[in-house]
Formats: sequence, C-alpha cells, structure tokens
Amino acid sequence: MPKPSPSPPPKTHLKNPLTTLFLITILCSTFYTLSSYRSTITPPPKPTTKTHFNSSNPITNFTSLTHQTTPPPPIFKTHHKNHTFNPLQQYPPKKFQSCPSNFTHYCPCQDPLRERFFKITKMLHRERHCPTGESEILRCLVPVPVGYKKPFVWPKSRSEAWFSNVPFKLLTESKKQQNWVRLVGDRLVFPGGGTSFQKGVKGYVDVLKKMVPLESGVIRTVVDTGCGVASFGDALMDYNIITMSIAPRDIHEAQVQFALERGLPAMLGVLGTYRLPYPSRSFDMAHCSRCLVPWTEYDGLYLMEIDRILRPGGYWVLSGPPINWRNKYTASDGTTKDPKKELARLEDHARRLCWRKLKGKGPIAVWQKPNNHIECNKRNSKFPKFCDKNDDPDDGWYKTMDACITRLPQVDHMQDVSGGVLENWPKRLNTVPPRIGLIPGLTSQDFVDDNLMWQKRVSTYAGVLKSLSSGGYRNVMDMNAGLGGFAASLSKYPVWVMNVVPHDAEYNTLGVIYERGLIGTYMNWCEPFSTYPRSYDLIHADNVFSLYMNKCDIVDIFIEMYRIIRPKGTIIIADHVDIIVKIKSHTDQMSWHARLLDTEAGPFGPRKLLFLDI
Repeated sequence: MPKPSPSPPPKTHLKNPLTTLFLITILCSTFYTLSSYRSTITPPPKPTTKTHFNSSNPITNFTSLTHQTTPPPPIFKTHHKNHTFNPLQQYPPKKFQSCPSNFTHYCPCQDPLRERFFKITKMLHRERHCPTGESEILRCLVPVPVGYKKPFVWPKSRSEAWFSNVPFKLLTESKKQQNWVRLVGDRLVFPGGGTSFQKGVKGYVDVLKKMVPLESGVIRTVVDTGCGVASFGDALMDYNIITMSIAPRDIHEAQVQFALERGLPAMLGVLGTYRLPYPSRSFDMAHCSRCLVPWTEYDGLYLMEIDRILRPGGYWVLSGPPINWRNKYTASDGTTKDPKKELARLEDHARRLCWRKLKGKGPIAVWQKPNNHIECNKRNSKFPKFCDKNDDPDDGWYKTMDACITRLPQVDHMQDVSGGVLENWPKRLNTVPPRIGLIPGLTSQDFVDDNLMWQKRVSTYAGVLKSLSSGGYRNVMDMNAGLGGFAASLSKYPVWVMNVVPHDAEYNTLGVIYERGLIGTYMNWCEPFSTYPRSYDLIHADNVFSLYMNKCDIVDIFIEMYRIIRPKGTIIIADHVDIIVKIKSHTDQMSWHARLLDTEAGPFGPRKLLFLDI
C-alpha cells in the first residue's frame, strides 16, 4: 500500500520576520515572568517548631508562642539566567497568634513591670528598656480594645476621640479642673486647657506670639517636653508649625496615646539619662509648661540637652514655676520650697549657655540661643566646659548625656549663623539644606534628584490610596526616610509624617530632614518603636527589610509594624522582589488584602511594591 503523501505545511500570515521576532519576544518575556514568580513562592516543607517560655518573667508568660526564626531568603544572582530554587532554604509562613487582651495597650520598651528593675536617678527607669531575650520578644499580634472605632477624620480629631479607643479616665479626673480632656458620653473631648493655660491654649499662644515670631515662618519645628495631651502642639498648627510632643509613660497615663489619637505628632520620651533621639540643631523652639523637669539639677544637664537640639537663634520657652514665683508656685522639680532661688539658679545656667533672656509676660519666660559661639568661646573657665571636639553632636541613640556645651560649627564673623541660614517656611521644604554639603557622598544634585523621584512615586501611591486627599490617612510613618522626600511630597495632603532614620543607615540624614522643616527620630528596627499600639494610619517601609535582613529576624519587624498600625490602615513595602515575596507569604496567612505592583523600573525591575490593607 503506498504511503500517504505528507500534508502541506500550514498557512501562516507571519511572513514578516520582524513581526515573528516581536511575538517571540513577548512570549519569552511572559513565560519568564510567570516562571520567576511561581518558582519564588513554591511552598516549602514544614520544619520542627520551637516554643519559647520564661516562667520567671510574668510579662513573657503571655507571649510564649510558637515561633521559628526566619532565615535569609534565597539570593538570586540575576533574573535573566536559569536558576534552581531549593524549598528547604525557606521556612513556611506561620500564622501569627493574637496576644492576650491585657496586651491591648502594650509598649514593649516602656513596660512598667520592666522599669522597676532600673534606678530612678536621672529618670533611668523611664528610658527605653526593650525586651532582649528570645523569650521576651513580642511574637503575637496585639489585639484592639473592645468597641474600637475608626478615629475621627482630621480636623475633627483635633477636638474629639472615641473613649473606647483610649479607655483611660485618669486624666479626665485628675486634670478635670484644668480642662486637659473631658469624658462626654462615649467621646473624649479636648477643650484646649492645661495647667498653665489659664485662658485656654489659644490665649496662651496669643501671649507667646508677642514674644516670639510665630507668624513669620522663622519657627517651623518645635519640641514640647512633658506635652500633656499635646494641646500646645495642636494650637501651633494654626501657624504652620509642627511640634514633636514628648512625654514619658508615667502616672499621667496615656497622654501620648491621647495625642496620637487626635492626629498630632507625639512619641514616648523623657529628659533623663540619654540624649533625646534627635540630631543637634533640630528645633527652632523648645517648650516646657510645668513639665516637672529639674532644670537646675546635675549642673544644668537638661538645659544643655535643650541647647544641643536647639537651632542657632532658636527659642526656649518656660512657663509656670519658677517663672511667676510671686504667685506662690512650688518649684518645677518639686524639691525646693524657694522658687525665687530656683529662678536665680535657672537664669545663671542660661547665662552660662550664652542664652539671652527676652522680656517675659506673666508666667511665660523666653530665652534665645546665640547664632554662634564666637562670644561664648571668649569666656573663662568658670563657665561649663565645651564638649570634646571628637564628640558627635548628632549622636542621639542611647548616648548618655554629658554636662557640656555642644559645639556649634565655626564661623568667621559675629553676624554669621553657625551651620548656615535656613529659609523661612514653606520655602525651606524644597531648598537644598546646608547639611547636604557636610555628608560625604551626597551632593545638592542628589537632593534635587531625590525630590523629583519621590514626587513621581507619591503620585503613584496616591493613585492606589484613594482616600489620601480626603483625610483617610492622618498619622504617617516613614521607616527609612532618607532625605525626607516621601514626607515632602505628602505635604499637600492632610497628613503629618514621622520620618525615621535608622541609626545604622549608610547616611545620617536626620539633620537634613529637620532643616527641611520636617520632624523625625533615630531608630533601630530590631527594637520596638517608642509609641502605643494603633498609632499610625499609614506605614511606609522602603528598603527596611533589606537593611535589617542580616541583623535580626524580619518577622519581628513585621510584628512591630502590625502593633503600631491602626485597624483599616495601610502598609506600603518597597523592596527587592525576593524579600517582597517572602513577606507576602506571611501576610497571606492574615487574610489581608495585598496588592503587588511594579516600581517605576517596570516589570523587569528588581524592586516591587506591596500594598497591605490591614
């Protein structure tokens, strides 16, 4: 039987070789992307778990949860070559457990049980004391309070908050006559009162603005020590002034938590043993209203710390005792019965710092720091010593305070401003800060390029975060702030940003951020942040996990992010695709809504964006 003749070749319309090449390129790219992504998320086998338990510590008994230390993710040399993936290199995602209900307001580094083991001298017990052992680290998800509700949208949150979100009555009762906060039905109301605000905070600021130029744009950044519920910082917002309100976790329970619930910048902090976590020359003004800081003790140590963080020409405002001593106030530190004598000591310390006292009004007194130290350097040895020339004035992370004057950058003439002149706000925001020239490896062009890059990125973010412009987000944190470009690009929205610069980052840029008129703090993300749970509506983590990959367990960082994010909040993670996939394997266990997007580099770029709606 004869063999059948072969079938004729199928007809094709791809006679044009360029068309054929184009289609082949698209198919190869598509299969590459799919295979790369699928190979990365291959589910690994389940390892043996390890349980941590510490029966001697009542704190950790509640957190003795199954936890497996997460190893580094697989490192791919390139996405343009064949590679093999070993699933044994990665542990499986672990579904996180909820903490017991008594952890609802837990602050790991300001735990009242842990602080009992530290001396009260120089408020050491109120400083940061973070969990260190494996059995102490929080590895569960902090629960929300019963009846928790989404905070009021800004600006309504300035004056009202849900009591169920911050269910503490102490301030409503102990400060009832001073109008810090009132409980009205199911709401907390903030009428703008305070111990020194006899006519309310608005009247207090009206007096103050006659003494310092609040309306000129010269003053932009302020630190308020012993802030109460941050009513002073709230009032200054009417003048485009942003205030870092700080207070310890003490008998005035949850005052910082009240401030954050209102949508005001605040963090737990104390003038005690260590420097405040800010660089030198950060703030245009420092404020204390009956903040109970012993200013004249320890050779004026705390005044010297204020001097360190005050910008040349900056103002220090003190109200209450011992300023108006004729009104029979007790002394501010509660230890002396002679406020007149304390005031004399205070003024003597201020003179030794070369501060100039401005005219006071009623219970308010204002001093101004000199623009430079030319005149101060001429003084004799009876004045406080200057800090060693090798001392880093910007070192603000667990750096013990020393009773010495922080040196200002040298200038040639009396009229010169040490460190350079800053523009008034808002021009200051996008003007190249003087400190850029002092950071090796960074130039003015880097600053300009960074600004343009973040304007494009934030525009992309805004397309995803639909409620950004309508007040859906208020408290924002940038976990790795760089030059502050992310915060600067958000300035047109009704938000404020806590710019965090890791203390071990390649560049110490926090001083640059402050010179832009923004605020922030140093941080080590292997430890918890100094704030209460549910502090932030939006958390931005750009290259954070890459930075800490080989320093600590990145799962612990993720758990901390969960602690400080508000319910219905959003987390944006921008990092290498391998790290993003690793994180997503954990977040998928939480049933959160995740969106994986490309960066400006496109689908073949090594970095990806992960949006997590909590």
